[in-house]
Amino acid sequence: MALATRQRRPLPSDLRATASSPTTSYTKVDKPKRSDGENEGVDKGLGWLLPLICLGMLRHMSAMSNIIHDCDEVFNYWEPLHYLLYKSGFQTWEYSSQFALRSYLYILLHKLVGWPASWWFGEEKVRVLYAVRIFLAVLSVISDAALVVALSRKYGKRLASYTLAMLCLASGCFFASTSFLPSSFSMYAMSLSSALFLFNKPAMALSVAATGVILGWPFSILAFLPLTIYSLVKRFKSVFLTGVVTSVILMVLSLLVDYRYYKRWTSSVINLMVYNVLGGGESHLYGTEGPSFYLRNGFNNFNFCFVFALLFLAILPIAKKKYAPELLVVVSPVYLWIAFMSLQPHKEERFLYPIYPLICVAASAVIESFPDLFRDKYNPNDTSVLVMIAKFLRPLALGLILCSSHARTFSLINGYSAPIEIYKHLDYYDDAGTGSVLCIGSEWHRFPSSFFIPDYVGQVRWLDDGFTGLLPIPFNSSLGGTSAAPSYFNNKNKASEEQYLTDPEQCTFLIELQLQRPYPTRGSDLSTWEIVAALPYLDRELSPPLYRSFFIPYHWQQKNVFGQYRLLRRIPK
Repeated sequence: MALATRQRRPLPSDLRATASSPTTSYTKVDKPKRSDGENEGVDKGLGWLLPLICLGMLRHMSAMSNIIHDCDEVFNYWEPLHYLLYKSGFQTWEYSSQFALRSYLYILLHKLVGWPASWWFGEEKVRVLYAVRIFLAVLSVISDAALVVALSRKYGKRLASYTLAMLCLASGCFFASTSFLPSSFSMYAMSLSSALFLFNKPAMALSVAATGVILGWPFSILAFLPLTIYSLVKRFKSVFLTGVVTSVILMVLSLLVDYRYYKRWTSSVINLMVYNVLGGGESHLYGTEGPSFYLRNGFNNFNFCFVFALLFLAILPIAKKKYAPELLVVVSPVYLWIAFMSLQPHKEERFLYPIYPLICVAASAVIESFPDLFRDKYNPNDTSVLVMIAKFLRPLALGLILCSSHARTFSLINGYSAPIEIYKHLDYYDDAGTGSVLCIGSEWHRFPSSFFIPDYVGQVRWLDDGFTGLLPIPFNSSLGGTSAAPSYFNNKNKASEEQYLTDPEQCTFLIELQLQRPYPTRGSDLSTWEIVAALPYLDRELSPPLYRSFFIPYHWQQKNVFGQYRLLRRIPK
């Protein structure tokens, strides 16, 4: 019988030599598994519970305290939803069947929550709005939690934990997560599709991406392009078929819904793309900004997190083994999207929403890689002084970002929440009688939606305060409601004679912002109007940029200037 060859037990020096070898540098992805099964179930990264709890609490806070940042959210989404639920609300020219630029399929998704909520809460319409916001918060929690878990399993707990902290507290994510906007829906899709991509499910990732584009915001297709191309290269057949099937189903469904509400065969998705791209859309009519707008806006909403995110490509040569190519594919839309949107003359904060979660991921990757900037590439276990300092800087950088984010969130909520809160006071003055008229002048763009208007108020009317653009006009059921094509609408942003109330004497209530200006306002005549409610509102023009943008203890209220957001009632003659 042949004798087995004896092998010597490895010496400690051999183990040290092996550990110091450059060929043993690996990431969590490369880590070998033991064949005896002892590693099974161990070190699988963050579980689902922690991200769901943390994100759930913060998104609930956002749903209940978020302000409305853009009048487009009100007039193009909350108002059509209100009309579908209560048969009243404002209509914009985009919803005229002549133009049909907005999809009712997106509105119907939210009606699934709004309709049972309207039945349950009855006349308390404000609670219906918050129910829909809770629904949006749930979508955000699920998609962002999936992204965090995927990062944890692919790259480890530290990167995932940093990302989770930023997703929870970054001002941009806090506000965008519960905004009723297609760009927010595309943001949910971006988080979820990126998570599925990292879970090595490219077909499902592309299906979610197609949903974000067609059901959400068609222009976000550019942001999903890197993930789509890489997934097709990786698994062409399954990815292509899944993407095509999902797109066809959603396009057909959108077409049928558009026909149901516009009463003609048309596609709002195609109409929107044609108007803005092929048709030379005139979005510049609604304001233009310089090329640095998104850089300034990104810093306001993400502070140093945004700066670190832009540095991701700079650290990639050092961290290439850890992050290329999958994480590079995931965060590349940050660069692609900012560059493309910065070239467009018309810019709005909400246009960056789809990439907000990716900004958190990119910044977390940079912070996590701090020690790699100083580590000897031939010694992955380098514990030099610079490496130790870099490790110490990671929590400091994260802490700075989170504190600055909280300061930004606090400033916005406390400085600009008066429009939402002041309308709630209308509930206490129903003695004015059924058919009361609420009038709004220059503050039309801060109208928080008809969900805040009690039933005894018969009309909400605009007053002419010098605005020359086209304002929303109530849906006209006699002309067909959603299928109407009123002649007073146009796509040139030209004011219509129908939009203003010609006789201000008909106003029962008046909403007005009183600022420190040298000219009087309508509400200044206290012989005609009595102030029934007033709340402070931060005066942006007279307040220093630093103090109005970020809450700085002991200075925020002293340095900033505040006006009064007022609800006034006509004094009976």
